[in-house]
Amino acid sequence: MTQPPHDEPTATSPEELREQVERTRTELGDTVEALAAKTDVKARAQEKAAEVKEQAAVKAAEVKEQAAVKASEVKDQAAVKAGELKEQAAVKAGQLKAKAADLAHQAQDRLPEPVRDTAAQAAEQARAKAARAGQLWDEKAPEPVRQKTARGARLARDNRKVLLTAAGVAVVAWLACRRPKG
Repeated sequence: MTQPPHDEPTATSPEELREQVERTRTELGDTVEALAAKTDVKARAQEKAAEVKEQAAVKAAEVKEQAAVKASEVKDQAAVKAGELKEQAAVKAGQLKAKAADLAHQAQDRLPEPVRDTAAQAAEQARAKAARAGQLWDEKAPEPVRQKTARGARLARDNRKVLLTAAGVAVVAWLACRRPKG
């Protein structure tokens, strides 16, 4: 028989000896099982593959989250930029409208008083004739034609300043052409 390990006391009774043998068998079985697990390459490869797969899934979830955050940031930045551009366009349109109105006033201010009076009288006569023509039109024109005309009149009313300025310029041009050269 073999010598007992130095750190374990020898058994004094058969019962203790049986317990010692059973304990040694259990330890030996655990050791053999651990050695078998280390030599089972297929099982270890499967464990490693599962571990790598889990790490890849975690990393993919992190990357997906980062991409979603970045996409949201880019979307927000685009919305801000679009708002800024829209505001700039509105300011520019307002500036151009103000400039056009200023130029129209300058053109009117440069007209001599008799020309302005003549233009105002011509405009008043034109309004009166237009009103009378409108009444006749409403009485005699077919409905579809009246609707199209009404749309045109609304457009003219909406752009009244431009039309009056153009009429004033036309009157000035007409008076300039009529003046005898001498």
